[in-house]
Amino acid sequence: MSTQEGRNLPVMHCVENTDGWKINKKVDEALAGSGKTVKAFKKVTFGSLELADHIRKENYESIEFIGLCTDICVISNVIATKAAVPESEITVDASCCAGVTPQSHKNALEAMKMCQIKIINE
Repeated sequence: MSTQEGRNLPVMHCVENTDGWKINKKVDEALAGSGKTVKAFKKVTFGSLELADHIRKENYESIEFIGLCTDICVISNVIATKAAVPESEITVDASCCAGVTPQSHKNALEAMKMCQIKIINE
């Protein structure tokens, strides 16, 4: 609550090692069963420069984002990634995202579309 994020969004959230901070058990099981290497990034605020830098170094042709909150964290990470790899195709699955409100979710999707982000499953 002492950070800028805490002062401007004064709701306890993303507290390390709490249920709200952890990856959903079903998602975690699906990732574990996928046979793919999973890399996690801790972020100290909305977007992760470490994630964008990792994606830039790996030079992925396409990247798909899902998550909470569409209008804060998802859009921040998507835009940081777009800046890092402007020629990669970036997709957001709207059906696997949610915003603070339905309207702010929709606004974030529209903003990302304007930045040449592909939005699916609206």
